[in-house]
Amino acid sequence: MNKTITVTSPEATMQLGAKLGPLLKPSDLILLDGDLGAGKTTFTKGLAASLGIKNNVKSPTFTLIREYHQGRLPLYHMDVYRLEDGGAEDLGLDEYFDGDGVSVVEWSEFIADLLPTTYLRITLQRSGTADDQRTIRLDPVGERYQQLVAQLGE
Repeated sequence: MNKTITVTSPEATMQLGAKLGPLLKPSDLILLDGDLGAGKTTFTKGLAASLGIKNNVKSPTFTLIREYHQGRLPLYHMDVYRLEDGGAEDLGLDEYFDGDGVSVVEWSEFIADLLPTTYLRITLQRSGTADDQRTIRLDPVGERYQQLVAQLGE
């Protein structure tokens, strides 16, 4: 069951991420897709805060993976945009995906062949005429993520 939400500010994007955080368990995988500036890192900031991570969450564009260990669960924030031409096989992503934390992957289409069979894909798109308006679509793949989206709607 897909769910679509419209937000009108970066704060609302963060709040949606914050609402998801308490529902997450180890090995959960969140894929964030959308154009540059769509709000992927903003969403992740809200999610991180709700996990109890106090550090400033920045886009891992140049480091590929940023790890945050001070929350309820570790957060592995990945930006695989630079892997458009390959190289992801060498990162050991499956160790993150099967690990003790939550993995958030921006630009997941570039590692599509390395993804597990279940995940929650969240697509953020600019919408309407307002600069800050976004349409956020949640596409759960697998029973765990269908339950997650249902809980999010409660």
